[in-house]
Amino acid sequence: MDCQHAKKLQRIQNSAARLVARVKKFDHISPVLNNLHWLTVSKRITFKILLITYKALHGLAPTYLSELLTVYKPSHCLRSEISNLLVVPKCRTKLYGERAFAVAAPTLWTKLPREIKNCASVAAFKTRLKTFLFKN
Repeated sequence: MDCQHAKKLQRIQNSAARLVARVKKFDHISPVLNNLHWLTVSKRITFKILLITYKALHGLAPTYLSELLTVYKPSHCLRSEISNLLVVPKCRTKLYGERAFAVAAPTLWTKLPREIKNCASVAAFKTRLKTFLFKN
């Protein structure tokens, strides 16, 4: 998402949080968002991309999304084989190429801890992912 659009959405989210929590305009917003258990806009985007990636890898997403992801299979027997990694395709354009789902999803997926990637259910994945994003 464009940086300007993300900032505008973040301002809207901050205003909504102030309205819901009945907090003054110049009070810090981070504790309010944490108290409401709301992720910031950028982390929410990351959450959605990773949730779609999880669903695509487990056959719960449309096939056109699943086809964009390639599971990493090393030619030799390596420890990384059990890490549930994805191949990050090379992109030509810096501005839009890195934002494409085919590039952004594997990039974010490789940064996740193994215990989150290997969750048995969507509900468990969502819970662990949200906790992970709140801590980071």
